Amino acid sequence: MTALTTVSDFPHRLIDDPDVGIVMPDGIRLSARIWRPEGSDTQPVPAVLEYIPYRKRDGTLPRDELMHPYVAGHGYASVRVDMRGNGDSEGLMTDEYTQQEMDDALAVIAWLAEQPWCSGAVGMMGKSWGGFNCLQTAFLRPPALKAVISVCSTTDRFADDVHFKGGCMLGENPGWGAVMLSFSSRPADPALRPDWRADWLRRLEAEPYLAPRWASHQSRDAYWRHGSVCEDWAAIQVPVLSVGGWADNYMNTVGHLMGKQQSVVQGLMGPWVHQYPHTAVPGPQIGFLQVAIRWWDRWLKGIENGAEADAAYRAYMLHSEPPSAAPAFRKGHWVTETAWPSPRVTPEVWPLAPGRLGGQGAPLEMAVNTPQHLGLHTGEYFPMGLNAEMPGDQREDDAMSVCFDSAPLAGEMDLLGRTVLRLRLTSDKPFAQIFARLCDVAPDGSSVRICHGMLNLRHRDSMENPTPVPVGTPFDIELALDEMGYRLAPGHRLRLALSTTYWPFAWPSAEAATLTLEEGSLELPRHSGSTGDEWTPPPPEAAPAWRHRVLRKGAAARRIERNLISGEVSLVIEEDGGDAENLDHGLVSGDTMREVWTIRPDDPLSARVTITYEQRLSRGNWSVRTLAETNLTSESGHLAFTARLQAWEGETPVFDRDFREFVKRDHL
Repeated sequence: MTALTTVSDFPHRLIDDPDVGIVMPDGIRLSARIWRPEGSDTQPVPAVLEYIPYRKRDGTLPRDELMHPYVAGHGYASVRVDMRGNGDSEGLMTDEYTQQEMDDALAVIAWLAEQPWCSGAVGMMGKSWGGFNCLQTAFLRPPALKAVISVCSTTDRFADDVHFKGGCMLGENPGWGAVMLSFSSRPADPALRPDWRADWLRRLEAEPYLAPRWASHQSRDAYWRHGSVCEDWAAIQVPVLSVGGWADNYMNTVGHLMGKQQSVVQGLMGPWVHQYPHTAVPGPQIGFLQVAIRWWDRWLKGIENGAEADAAYRAYMLHSEPPSAAPAFRKGHWVTETAWPSPRVTPEVWPLAPGRLGGQGAPLEMAVNTPQHLGLHTGEYFPMGLNAEMPGDQREDDAMSVCFDSAPLAGEMDLLGRTVLRLRLTSDKPFAQIFARLCDVAPDGSSVRICHGMLNLRHRDSMENPTPVPVGTPFDIELALDEMGYRLAPGHRLRLALSTTYWPFAWPSAEAATLTLEEGSLELPRHSGSTGDEWTPPPPEAAPAWRHRVLRKGAAARRIERNLISGEVSLVIEEDGGDAENLDHGLVSGDTMREVWTIRPDDPLSARVTITYEQRLSRGNWSVRTLAETNLTSESGHLAFTARLQAWEGETPVFDRDFREFVKRDHL
């Protein structure tokens, strides 16, 4: 893990204003924290905006303190805005990526450009939600927005977000619904909002439980097309720096933008989880903030620093090593590509034969009907750190899958891009799903997941217009697995593992279908290779960490439990964030979460998940607490969502609401 260097001596001394009001056209006040150079009132500077719902006063404050003063210290107004209905901002939030959210972003950018301390040029930067909405805002072309940096984001809300993938409903759909029900239940800080209590009660009353809404849109309809910038690749005309990590599940965005976008686009892919690259695991971490300053200097200040001539695509190619669900560092090397698709990548087709990958193809006649609990070693959709959230040894899941192995490799094999799986198969049910994992199998039999892909077979021809799976009639599918950058070692084997289940990463179909494979092939993106690093990134730097005191240490656990009486298998995830006091303004914050994902190996309708999330805030004699519990169970014709949201002021209950909604299984 590369050591992070703390920098406190910047070219500019800073003004730090923790609560600047930005009033929207409808009168709602959004709260911004703004770091800017002293003297910017007379010597204006460009502004860089991060606009998210995760609470600048406590939620993202630890990472904000590392980033925003650093950017501001290099001659920018660095602006962190709480979205409407979150943190210290007024109003109510109704969903993610709404038109209201976009309208507010446009209004904030216009306001920033008009300030006397702003030069009129605005950039937008964000990770995850913030990475999404900086692309979505660029799509709308506000005149002051000159460039964006989008980290861990997507261009297609149906194909590559936490709700659906390949038409399969992800476990993160109920998971993210629980997170947002909990996150958005917290009040503003009374130190900034005297009306905090009345505002909090309004938030609680209006709080949506969004998981059923997301689950009800089971095709790529207008709901998902809204906010998907792939609807018009020509709409974004400002320069875009797209950043992702191989350990995250937003790894396809860089390739999509570079292959389709018509503006200046550069891509940067590292080994990282769902975090900014100067702090993310696995290492090596890089000087992301220096890369960002170089980008902003070129596009917001007009400095001719050559940033536009940097490599179009910088990617870290992972190397073979033993499997780990929590690696602090991944071996590898950096490659640079002049364009994407890269002229150094050549498609190479490997036929499938029974149990064999490569060589001569042969008729398969192989049945795939895997146990429902296959997938317990898959990891999280967006892992955040080292709590065993990344894919572990795949041997147990491989043993339950239908596998095709190559011969041991005579030399190194470099892969960069997307693998395409083509199959002819038949199904015995009108609902079925297929999951594919590409794995690196070492001589000792250990198996590392390189990439994966999935397809709800009702979406085999269209994500917009799904149709029943033909029963007993052969049909062809094409499945693109996720982007990868990987070097297999000599003596290792490449494995394709196929399954009809992938729990709890994807929710199971109502019936356990049997797929019969008739023939197939795998198209690999073979890279011509490099002898070593083709890019040397700057070392990671950041501003000083937040001043805080740990009042209670956190703890985490992740385990698989088997009930030998009922046959149920459960994945249990426990994360206690502890409690910490901010020494600058005295707010104490903490949270605790527990997830239990349970299924029987022989029954897809036994699938269920319960997620409990507690949030805590206090200062002196004041304290509040919220508790959100969500549940999802399966029935043959529908999904049953229930939730309960409770809130306390001190020890006094102030809110208690139950949610219950049934979602018809149209295509699930």
